[in-house]
Amino acid sequence: MLRMMIAAATLLAIPAPALAQEASRAALNNSGDTAMVIMATPLVLLIALPGLALFYAGLVRARNVLSVMLQIGAVVGVVSVLWIAVGYTLAFGNTTSGFIGDGSRWMMIDLASLRAGMTLPESTFAMFQLAFAVLAPALMVGAWVGRARFGWVLVFAGVWSLLVYAPVAHWIWGGGWLGRLGVTDFAGGLVVHMTAGVSALVVALLIGKREGFSATPGTPHASALTLLGTMLIWVGWLGRNGGSALLATDDASMAIVNTHMAAAAAALTWLGIEKWKTGKASAFGFGGGALAGLVAITPAAGLVTPGAALVFGIVAGLVCSFAAQAVRTRLAIDDTLSVFAINGVGGMLGALLVGVFLHPDLGGTGYPGEMGLIAMLGTQALGVAVVAAYSAIMTAIIAIAVSLFIPMRVEESEEIEGLDASSHGGRAWDFD
Repeated sequence: MLRMMIAAATLLAIPAPALAQEASRAALNNSGDTAMVIMATPLVLLIALPGLALFYAGLVRARNVLSVMLQIGAVVGVVSVLWIAVGYTLAFGNTTSGFIGDGSRWMMIDLASLRAGMTLPESTFAMFQLAFAVLAPALMVGAWVGRARFGWVLVFAGVWSLLVYAPVAHWIWGGGWLGRLGVTDFAGGLVVHMTAGVSALVVALLIGKREGFSATPGTPHASALTLLGTMLIWVGWLGRNGGSALLATDDASMAIVNTHMAAAAAALTWLGIEKWKTGKASAFGFGGGALAGLVAITPAAGLVTPGAALVFGIVAGLVCSFAAQAVRTRLAIDDTLSVFAINGVGGMLGALLVGVFLHPDLGGTGYPGEMGLIAMLGTQALGVAVVAAYSAIMTAIIAIAVSLFIPMRVEESEEIEGLDASSHGGRAWDFD
């Protein structure tokens, strides 16, 4: 009884406006939405650490396994630090011109209790977005396997995250000009995968081919690692696309269902193509196909039906498998682990298919504003063209500028020895 009296007296002592503010804040801050996004964040990080690291490590030569995994881990570390310091405010700071966020959230010193227009604490949103920011440059590691200098990789990835990733994220997700035009990207097909894929192709051209490069890919040294990495990426992606709904509603559930369906359809499609062409289905066929499907459905994950997701997956498996072969054989570009074919082409494909399958008659959620099919396709195509051009030009500038201070490529003798030993003084596998 005494405790109840004290509590009542305390409440009476609080001004009515303060009580109203607390009640309003409690109503806006949805604990279910917050819990979902908090739980989704480590799943997104699982895609890069350890999923992508294992996926890439299984595909490279044994003498470069350690270097690939270490580059991915170090890139995640560098970009994480920069995201806290300045990356988040560039991507999601207050919108002024529509091209870049202002500096109000540098070092995250002025995060709001709630992210504007959301039911989440801004800290939850910022950490969720960090997981996307680190994935994009980590994906690019697969393009320069076995020949890029470790110091150059870290500086390039850090600068790239601020000058390429953050601006594009602001344009589409942060209230910027492409988002205002109606460009739609549910979970990062343009922001993450197109920027990474196009940039990876540019770096592959600048850094040149590996010693002994052949248009016929070699046999992966540890296909089991690739399969394990694929499975971890697949599971992590469910959290990534489901969490991107930012609400614990049917949108999140549908995003998860669609993500799984697209990955399954694309993996089976790529395996079928391999079986038809060579008589064998490979670990890379399964992994590359699954990843292509995951990338393609990402721009539309919570906006279309499961039937549409199957179409996304089948088309991605077909187009990305042929793109991977074309880049290697016809163009003779040493994008070692097909980063452009899977992420760049898959992201473009998904972004354009959004323009079709958002149509309400196909079960989509409908077009923004007063747009119709043709206008939406044109808007998405504009987004693809702008993001591709900006990523390519800025990547070339950054890569060359960094190479003026840190050489981009290791010496030929170091490359032949393998980067595990020459750059890191160790080996991934020591059976002595």
